[in-house]
Amino acid sequence: MSDKVLDTNLIAFCGLYCGECGAFKRKRCKGCKENAKATWCKIRTCCIDNSYASCADCKDFMNVADCKKFNNFVSKIFALIFRSDRKACIDQIKACGREKHAQIMSESGQQTIKRK
Repeated sequence: MSDKVLDTNLIAFCGLYCGECGAFKRKRCKGCKENAKATWCKIRTCCIDNSYASCADCKDFMNVADCKKFNNFVSKIFALIFRSDRKACIDQIKACGREKHAQIMSESGQQTIKRK
């Protein structure tokens, strides 16, 4: 596996940090923003269509959990399996910015903030 990477471009549209993802580190994935095959992801499509760096930039939903694209069945299963709290990631981006989010995630070695 490669060394830690701190890069705001590796923040997925949903707030996950691709720089700490196992598939990214093993060079089996380019990350959310570079993965042209991820057309199935409604979050990715929405952010690209609206020129958002992530859901943190959305003006339609102050609480990202109210968005049906963000808070869908597949994301709930993903969250359950991986104990992932993407909403906490988006809230962290809103609170401290993309650079600090990337730094925190890189230093913690985590792709996501874990659900409590």
